[in-house]
Amino acid sequence: MSLSTPERILQRLDWKVIRRLDGILQGDYRTLFYGAGVDLADLREYQFEDDIRYIDWNVTARMDAPYVRQYHEDREITAWFLLDLSPSVDFGTVHTLKRNLLIDFVTVMARLLTRHGNRVGAILYGSKVERVIPARGGRLQVLRLVNDLLKQPKLPRSPTTNLSTLLETAYRTIHRRSLIFIVSDFFSTPGWERPLSLLNQRHEVLGVRLTDPRETDLPDIGMIVIEDAETGEQLYLDTHDSKFRERFHAAAQRRDAELNAAFRRGQVDILPLSTEDELLRSIIRFAMMRKQRRKRN
Repeated sequence: MSLSTPERILQRLDWKVIRRLDGILQGDYRTLFYGAGVDLADLREYQFEDDIRYIDWNVTARMDAPYVRQYHEDREITAWFLLDLSPSVDFGTVHTLKRNLLIDFVTVMARLLTRHGNRVGAILYGSKVERVIPARGGRLQVLRLVNDLLKQPKLPRSPTTNLSTLLETAYRTIHRRSLIFIVSDFFSTPGWERPLSLLNQRHEVLGVRLTDPRETDLPDIGMIVIEDAETGEQLYLDTHDSKFRERFHAAAQRRDAELNAAFRRGQVDILPLSTEDELLRSIIRFAMMRKQRRKRN
């Protein structure tokens, strides 16, 4: 599937996702990033023309009068995208690859943030850290990011992906408290949990997991050859074998459980993005989940 120019990608997503998402959030884009640059300053009684979204319903119920939360807010968020562009992201359906999904997500979030006066940067990882793109603001910066991603060559194979290298580079490079998106399928050698935890102590970190349904469920299509996207190793498999398909599915579920446990231990929320789901729908589900949790707290 060929990719378009940065300008056309941005134009397509501006109409399909960015404007609709901005409209749904009604300017409250911090719903997606709660915790980044926002500190609770005080509670006070509700006054006419206060934004009802800031009513603290727990305090209101106890005091028998409406109370609103007041925040100290940084005027600017600096956001960083830590991008896994290793060979496994070039897997996907006939309609789209995980790499394309990554580019669309970065385009949407970078433009949403820069529209509100924030800065965005990126660290690109292939078989190693390939490039650090300094954080800047504006529409031109979004186009630069997309252009650099389109130019990033697809790697035929690599020994293994080591996300620890990417996370440790971010920890050394990004000093000011920032919003950080780790965009990856998280097929990696072990050891990345500790740098993830360290990064989350300094910054607001969100994991963005790229998935494809065929990584969980094999179709019953007979003998096939599959190739490890990272190493190039090939295997012949009989997908008619129902027991094999069950073992494949069970192994995928164990990996899902291990990943979810790792993110819980690191206290990092995970936004799942599938090649078979709409990007807008996935982002909205994540925003609503965070909003509901914010209300409970």
